[in-house]
Amino acid sequence: MGKGYYISKQLAVTAVLLAAVAVITIIALSIVYSKEKAKNELKLNNGTTSPASPTSPPSNEPWDKYRLPDTLSPQYYNVTLWPQLTMDSQGMYIFTGESGVAFTCVRETDLILIHCHKLNLTLFEGWHAKLMGMHNTEAPAIRKTWFQKETQYLVIQLEGTLKPEKVYWLYTEFRGELADDLEGFYRSEYEENGVKKVLAITQMQATSARKAFPCFDEPAMKAIFHITLIHEPGTVALSNSQDIDSENLKMNGHDVIRTRFEPTKRMSTYLVAFIVCEFTYTSKQKDNKDVMVRIWARKNAIEEGQGDYALNITQPILEFFEKYYNASYPLSKSDQIALPDFNAGAMENWGLVTYRETALLFDPQTSANGNKQRIATVVAHELAHMWFGNLVTLKWWNDLWLNEGFASYVEYLGADYAEPTWNMKDQIILYDIYRAFAVDSLVSSHPLSCKEEEVNTPAEISQMFNTISYSKGAAVLRMLSQFLTETVFAKGLSTYLNQFAFGSSTYSDLWDHLQNAADKTPHLKLPHRVHDIMNRWILQMGFPVITIDTQTGNVSQKHFLLEPNSVVERSSEFNYEWFIPIKWMKSGVEQEQLWLLQKSAMHKPLKPGKEEWVLANLNVSGYYRVNYDIENWKRLLDQLTTNHQKIPVINRAQILDDAFTLARASIINVTLALRMTKYLSMEREYIPWEAALRSLSSLYEVFDRNEVYGPMQAYLRKQVKPLFDHFTSVTANWTTVPAGHTDQFTQIIALSLACSTGVQECSDLTKGWFRQWMQDPEHNRIHPNLRSTVYCNAIAAGGVEEWDFCWKMFKKVTIAAEAVKLRSALSCTKQPWLLNRFLEYTLDPEKIRKQDATSVIGSIASNVVGQPLAWDFVRARWEYLFKVYGTGSFSFSRLISDVTARFCTPFELHQLKQFQKDNADVGFGSASQALQQAIEKTTARIKWLAENKEQVLKWFISETA
Repeated sequence: MGKGYYISKQLAVTAVLLAAVAVITIIALSIVYSKEKAKNELKLNNGTTSPASPTSPPSNEPWDKYRLPDTLSPQYYNVTLWPQLTMDSQGMYIFTGESGVAFTCVRETDLILIHCHKLNLTLFEGWHAKLMGMHNTEAPAIRKTWFQKETQYLVIQLEGTLKPEKVYWLYTEFRGELADDLEGFYRSEYEENGVKKVLAITQMQATSARKAFPCFDEPAMKAIFHITLIHEPGTVALSNSQDIDSENLKMNGHDVIRTRFEPTKRMSTYLVAFIVCEFTYTSKQKDNKDVMVRIWARKNAIEEGQGDYALNITQPILEFFEKYYNASYPLSKSDQIALPDFNAGAMENWGLVTYRETALLFDPQTSANGNKQRIATVVAHELAHMWFGNLVTLKWWNDLWLNEGFASYVEYLGADYAEPTWNMKDQIILYDIYRAFAVDSLVSSHPLSCKEEEVNTPAEISQMFNTISYSKGAAVLRMLSQFLTETVFAKGLSTYLNQFAFGSSTYSDLWDHLQNAADKTPHLKLPHRVHDIMNRWILQMGFPVITIDTQTGNVSQKHFLLEPNSVVERSSEFNYEWFIPIKWMKSGVEQEQLWLLQKSAMHKPLKPGKEEWVLANLNVSGYYRVNYDIENWKRLLDQLTTNHQKIPVINRAQILDDAFTLARASIINVTLALRMTKYLSMEREYIPWEAALRSLSSLYEVFDRNEVYGPMQAYLRKQVKPLFDHFTSVTANWTTVPAGHTDQFTQIIALSLACSTGVQECSDLTKGWFRQWMQDPEHNRIHPNLRSTVYCNAIAAGGVEEWDFCWKMFKKVTIAAEAVKLRSALSCTKQPWLLNRFLEYTLDPEKIRKQDATSVIGSIASNVVGQPLAWDFVRARWEYLFKVYGTGSFSFSRLISDVTARFCTPFELHQLKQFQKDNADVGFGSASQALQQAIEKTTARIKWLAENKEQVLKWFISETA
């Protein structure tokens, strides 16, 4: 899942279809749902409550365990679904269906457990399931069936036993609600040309396939899927595979189309996808040998060419990964579809990748350069999964990092291939490595790979979709590829994918193949085996800070914690020591790589001449931070202020980020970090400026409500003014944009920081541009790159007139990327009543889509005026927010992080702990870990502020006097 392989050209084995199981006519056009549904009680068709589970409270019975027993192995499914896109007489949208699964008995058993979400699926009245034997096998009779609510099983107890190596067929009929909950099989709504449209779509990852049909819903339980969709004339049906045929027929007096699809490859349930919609597509296929690529979206979006950019980059990215993995794309088609309502950024369903509209659609007239980059990276991320994740899948969710960390790393390689002038490979430090550092420096972090028993419930699984799995996973795999070399790394991946194609694996399997590739490379000398090196990075949380004493040549390592006195309760068999590859340079010249293999060691090359400086972690190739003796820090500072270009761009960012983070952890003096920013008045590159802003944001979070704020603003205004003047000159007074990709990002920083720190020329520009637009709403002449900054500053400087105009434009716009800019800008107002009104809008899906609600709350919280309002709002409505969004991954956990980002007082810490206590019964779901981290970060900020506020204030005053 985004922020969704290798096979030979052999034919997949086609599963034998049971003659006795023909496609049936699906009945029951409407369902009487009881009001008790909201109370989590399943109702059968006659209105009676389903049989109570015989095991309450939980016991040691198999049905009270979250993991399926190893007694059955699914082979293939036949699934037929009829989503009905018009409201029934009860005011609901429903789908009906039938599903059969052929499974092999592995060990003799008298019990069948299959996942089924009882709150979404209702089995038809009179029976729960039918069991038959296959290939002349006799099946035992069913003795009893029931739903097990907590573990989400349909439990089937048998009169006799299933026999090993025999194949059986389990058949069910069911119905469910096409809710707007963004999970399982759900509905999305949009308006096109004044007409409301409804579509039925899926999001199965991680544990929601069971909401669409009964299934063995674990990633290692791979099977082949035969999908059939019944849909209304005028709609199109899509699934993982190509459609085989479509047939017009009449069912229960309704004209319908029945579309059947080719059998899928052997795959996991969380990758199954099916969609019924009125979309259209744009496509590209050079010849019959090529993969058919189609970009699907709303008809107007496709007609306006919004799918063209994604279409143009998809084939090159697929070709890149085929070469990189040395493996052909394993499917005949690659459908990618942009959805109006989608909780994740994107999802790597095999052959049918789903996206938010902002992650796939690009309009040259209104979309910014940053929107294009996001599309390139997200498409590359999802296509990387077609091999790594889909073809070869993790055995269990405790190793989610193996899927997501890998895709998060190679997305930069794929995007770089598609857009070679963008300098994408370096940007990983901004968007993944530094993000990982921020979370992994807390004692509430966790290892990349947890023990299986630590990840059981759907909520625990959902929590694994976090910054550690994605961004730290990317960082350590990048480090591994750097010291192995990319060539050796790719060779190991190729043999790994070949061996485990259509199966499941663990990280140790990958280590085996990378080690074999290393062993076959004579010149490559590793200090230890890949297993020994990498297990220290994935089986213990956190990362090291290495300290280099250039006076002696001594280098040492220590587990880095933002609060050094924190107690680490999680034990580590490696005692929080790492094997650390050190790429480095001396006074601008790259040196031979070193390894730190113990707590400390003497490395004489690290003791340079008197006037020379040492810079470690060259190009930030390693996942660690670097500290130096004070003399080397001063020499680096001198180099920055005299000729900063002698230090590589990516390492200029590293120096700033390391210095500020070490200062936050009280390892170095904060004034040393602040002195590093003095050279910024001469800096013109994007990555160092972006790193500086992110580092300084931690100061804003603790100082924008006290007396430090004014002098800090004055200092930053002085530093950014030369950058603002530079772009005023090179863009003909802001009438053009720079040609360079990252230069366009730097231009945005110049405008944004200049306006936010009070540069008058900037304020005049943004207010003038916005006023011109208000006077002529049909012609927005503000360049798309600058719109987010202009909108926000104009709304902040204005009042209700500006806000209402922005809201009107937001409700009118049909381009998703432009809608995001406008929606975000609405959070910038300084009027509390407008912010409170906007918060209330998040409760109404007609005003703010459910997929965007938590983002809006977080955006309001980022406004110093809106932060306490958002915090009060979240506390007052936590039960509602948890019920609606609590199973989300990134979005819901990010909500807690956003509303507590400024917490730095004992009173706010008390509020946070009280919030945790008051809502213990409601729960925190996928935000549980984020809440713990918020408490830890608030505690650290309180301590740091008490120790550093006065000297920071004095430093800013002295620099602006």
